[in-house]
Amino acid sequence: MVRGEVMPMNPVSRIVLLGCALLASACAHMNEPPSRPYLFGWGFVSPEVLPPRGGTTQGPAVELDPEPPQAWRALQADSLDLPERDRAAILAMAGDYRASFDFLETVRFDGATEPATPYRSWGTERIYVVESGPHFVRLQHILVMVVEGDDGELLGPFVQKHWRQDWRYEPERALRYQGLQRWRLERVNAGEARGRWSQTVYQVDDSPRYATLGSWEHGPQASVWTSEDGWRPLPRRESSVRDDYHVLEGRHRLTVMPSGWVHEQDNRKRVLDTESGRPLADRAREIGVNRYQRIRGFDFSAGDAYWEATGRFWSEVRAAWDARVGTGRPLQVAKRCEDEPAFLPFFRAADRVVNDGPAPRAEQRAEIERILDCLVTPG
Repeated sequence: MVRGEVMPMNPVSRIVLLGCALLASACAHMNEPPSRPYLFGWGFVSPEVLPPRGGTTQGPAVELDPEPPQAWRALQADSLDLPERDRAAILAMAGDYRASFDFLETVRFDGATEPATPYRSWGTERIYVVESGPHFVRLQHILVMVVEGDDGELLGPFVQKHWRQDWRYEPERALRYQGLQRWRLERVNAGEARGRWSQTVYQVDDSPRYATLGSWEHGPQASVWTSEDGWRPLPRRESSVRDDYHVLEGRHRLTVMPSGWVHEQDNRKRVLDTESGRPLADRAREIGVNRYQRIRGFDFSAGDAYWEATGRFWSEVRAAWDARVGTGRPLQVAKRCEDEPAFLPFFRAADRVVNDGPAPRAEQRAEIERILDCLVTPG
């Protein structure tokens, strides 16, 4: 499927190119040919005035997998009881996917008559089961992107560690976002946790993002997890272009099916008092739909090689983060370290592991702690 050679790239170039690859515009306007932009919920907004954010980068055609995976068949077994069936649904999210990410503001509370620019991106990624136990599952997303150059030549693969999700049954504590780049590991009431799973989401560098509790419902067509409302920081798609609000508050619904899974979001964009962290106003409401469609025949071997080479390094990064979070004291996490994005020092260190092999564990851990010292302060 990939006709071009793998190009040696430094981490910064790889990240910049991959960021370009992740942006893809598509949409169609009502009553016009499908090639024209389309804004669901804003029928009187001209697409010429408000085209979706994103580039025109395209990837090669992929083949959807029509066969239900073994993980789906295992989820349907009559012998399963709770929480075994819940866990089986979580495990069924692992695999190979074509992913699309769509976000659109549907309500403006500030008097504006048009939404902010809609957002759309795409990716091809493999989701790995890193850890699995009766009451805990860890899933790691790895992007493997092949893109078309201006002359139609296929470039790549470009590999990047993506986000991570940890699932825990009836958790005793949950990592809550406090707003203004502050997190805290908080105790969960036993009654609140009963029969429920927490999903804790981490950024590309294993820094914290958010945690919410929710319950699974199962049927022959789909298994659905619905979360409580929870806070989380602005994602990069927003923080790179917006500074007029401080936190997303939203609810998540994950629908797992034989063909893949869908992550739906209902979000409020909230303005906080920058001293107390209390909500002052809502800027807008948005919906998000992220679809993970199973594919087959796509070459993810570059992602496998990356994860095989760097898995131990990222395990050390997780352990270092867990040690700081586990104190229970509030933490404030900076967005930048020495005037560069927070994730870049981690990615450079991982890239050295790929190119030069792992450093001694003590040396590796010392470097990780130096990076964290640059990013993390008491909250």
